[in-house]
Amino acid sequence: MLASSPISFSVVARDGEARAGTLKTRRGIIETPVFMPVGTAGTVKATRFEALEEELDARIILGNTYHLWLRPGIEVIRTCGGLHEFIGWPRALLTDSGGFQVWSLGALRKITEEGTEFRSHVDGSLRFLSPEVSMEVQAALGSDIVMAFDECAAGDALPADSRRSMELTARWAQRSRAKFDSLQSEGLDTGRRDKSDSHTSLSGAQALFGIVQGGAHLDLRSESLRRTVEIGFDGYAIGGLSVGEEKSVMWEVVGAVAPAMPANQPRYLMGVGTPEDLVEAVAQGIDMFDCVLPTRNGRTGQAFTTRGKVNVKNAQWALDTRPLDESCCCAVCRRHSRAYLRHLYMAGEMLASVLLSHHNLAFFLDTMRRVRQSIRSGDFTKFRREFTEGLNNSGRETN
Repeated sequence: MLASSPISFSVVARDGEARAGTLKTRRGIIETPVFMPVGTAGTVKATRFEALEEELDARIILGNTYHLWLRPGIEVIRTCGGLHEFIGWPRALLTDSGGFQVWSLGALRKITEEGTEFRSHVDGSLRFLSPEVSMEVQAALGSDIVMAFDECAAGDALPADSRRSMELTARWAQRSRAKFDSLQSEGLDTGRRDKSDSHTSLSGAQALFGIVQGGAHLDLRSESLRRTVEIGFDGYAIGGLSVGEEKSVMWEVVGAVAPAMPANQPRYLMGVGTPEDLVEAVAQGIDMFDCVLPTRNGRTGQAFTTRGKVNVKNAQWALDTRPLDESCCCAVCRRHSRAYLRHLYMAGEMLASVLLSHHNLAFFLDTMRRVRQSIRSGDFTKFRREFTEGLNNSGRETN
């Protein structure tokens, strides 16, 4: 591991297991707990980057190695100066390793010790992704935070299958670490020799996070955490959840793993979840989140609010002049009614997806802001209770 980390993390307030902190990166300071909008293929769907930066004040977004590697391809992104330059995003970026996407291909992929062979969903070509390839791709992308290449077990996997997956992840984590360090050293050496070489800005000064696997089995999760920490990373993530297991199982795993993760480094729960999931996970000590729900649900006509979800396609909103959420200050709620949003959706107008996605992202990001504020003031327990009660006593607006 490199002598010094390109990121620094500090906890500034606690309320029980909940932590408020600051994550300093080369592209600015990120206050935690933080929700990261998902920009899988280099775009947060139905959302302009100006809105993400200037209106929503998202400090970090997520991109995906698998999708960007397949299309447009690394040579295109490298030629354009790296992912930040390519998409026009000046703030922090985290890239997922591609492990989950490859796992989700099911029968279309073959996993071996060396890596994963699969058919591209783009053109059907045979491709191979390994820890080394994932590190090379993420170095070319130039993301601020890189994820180790892992293997995800199904939510209902038996102990033997979960152990095999966990042990493979541990070996891949070691290989990810070694390749990552080699690339970082190469990038720094290149920078000293030739300041004009674009490779310097693409591969240098990245942070690497390790991923804890083990399915629903707490003994495997504990072993995975121990082995991952022994390798040494700049932050640690819990992977392999929200993949079909019961919600109670997810919380049992998070409740056991999160408090045992290194206290002086960021803790990341991957792919989770709803607003109530985020608040619950913060209570267990999680600092970072990502999820596609804000934009995915927005594109299908569903809005998240402090009083539950609103499906704008429902006829009951046809004459409703209220905003989506009367306590929300986002641009959509300040300007548009439920009736208008329903009209847009029913008419098949693209603007419906844009406005609903914007509101949902605003709601998720504002929820995290309120969470941070409540932790700093010592009122997180009260906030958590009132937030959950508001969702549960909403009059079921989705009906």
